[in-house]
Amino acid sequence: MKMSKNPSPILVTQPFLPPLEEFQVYLKDIWDSKWITNNGKFHQDLEKALCEYLGVKYISLFSNGTLALVTALQELRITGEVITTPYSFVATTHSLWWNNIKPVFVDIEPNTFNIDPEKIEAAITPKTTAILPVHVYGNPCNVDRIKEIADTYGLKVIYDACHTFGVDIKGIPVLNYGDLSVMSFHATKVYNTFEGGAIVCHDKATKDRIDNLKNFGFVNGQVVSPGINAKMNEVQAAMGLLQLKYIDGIIENRKKIAELYREKLNGIDGLSYMDDMDHVKHCYSYFPIVISKAIYGKSRDEVYEELVKQNIFARKYFHPLISQFATYRGLESSQPGKMPIAERITEEILCLPIYPDLEEEIILKICNSFKNRFV
Repeated sequence: MKMSKNPSPILVTQPFLPPLEEFQVYLKDIWDSKWITNNGKFHQDLEKALCEYLGVKYISLFSNGTLALVTALQELRITGEVITTPYSFVATTHSLWWNNIKPVFVDIEPNTFNIDPEKIEAAITPKTTAILPVHVYGNPCNVDRIKEIADTYGLKVIYDACHTFGVDIKGIPVLNYGDLSVMSFHATKVYNTFEGGAIVCHDKATKDRIDNLKNFGFVNGQVVSPGINAKMNEVQAAMGLLQLKYIDGIIENRKKIAELYREKLNGIDGLSYMDDMDHVKHCYSYFPIVISKAIYGKSRDEVYEELVKQNIFARKYFHPLISQFATYRGLESSQPGKMPIAERITEEILCLPIYPDLEEEIILKICNSFKNRFV
C-alpha cells in the first residue's frame, strides 16, 4: 500500500468506533424512550454484560474514571496518608487531593514500572490508611505482596486498573484483587464508552453505597451522604454495549501489533521493551519502549522529535512524574533523588503508536527508523 503525499498524523492511539449504522439503532431506542440518564436500560444491561465479560461480581458505571477514583476513596472512607506511585496519569493522585488525602510517593520496579512493594513498608506511618497502586500499561502489580503488606498493617487497597480491561493472572481477573478496582473507559483506552469509568467491588452492599454516592447521595428520595453526580448516561452505555461485540478482535489486533514491534525492534542496542508477563492475559493497552541515550546514541526527546518529522506522534507517557508537577513538588516524598528508578524511566520512556487499525506499513517504517537510528 502506498503512502499518500500528505498523510494524516499517526497518533499514539486512536479510538475504535463501531459501524455508525449499528450505533444508530441504539440511538433510535434512546430517542424513542427519551430516557437518557439515571440508570436506564442500556446502563443496566452494560453493568450485567461487563460483569460477565470481565469475570467480576459487581460493577458500578461512572461518567469517567477520575470521578470513579474520587468516589472509591469516599466509599472506603480513606483519610490521612495514602501510599501511591509517581508513575501514572495525574488523575490517580488528583483523586487523593480532592479527598483531602496526602499522597506519599514511593519508587517503582525497574521492569514493570509498577509500584515497588518493597518500598511500601518503609513509607507506612500511623497516618497511613491505604495503598493506591496502578497496573501500569496493563501489567499487573505484585498483588500478592501488596495484599500481604496491607493485611499486616490493616490498610485498604484501591487499584487504579484503568489500563487493564480483560487482564487476568492465572485465570483470575486482575479486577478481583484489592478492596476496590477502578476502571477508565476513556477514548484512549482499549475499551471505550467515549468517556466513562467504573468501580469493581465484591459485594452488593458496597455496590449499593457506591451507586448512592455517584447519585448525589440519594437513598429512597433522601440524601444520606454528600454524594456527587458521576452517573454514566445512556449514550455512553449504548456505545459500551456495542464495543463489547468487537472487543476480542480489538485486543487480538493490538496483540499482533505488539508482537510485530517486538520482532522488528529486537536486538537494537539501547532500546528495551516489555515482554508479556508469565501467566498473564494481556490487553496490550500501550507499547512502551525505553531509550538509553548512552547506548542508542540519541535521547528519548531526540527520538520523539525525529518521529514528529515523519508525522508520527509517539507519547512521553508518563512524563513528567506526578511528583514533578508543581502541584506536588513540595511534598517530602517528591524530593529529587528519592525515587531514582522512576526518575530515570520518565526521561527514557516513549509509547509508540498502537491501535487496532494501525497499518503494518507504519509499524515497519517506525521500526526501520529505529534500526537506522534516524539517519
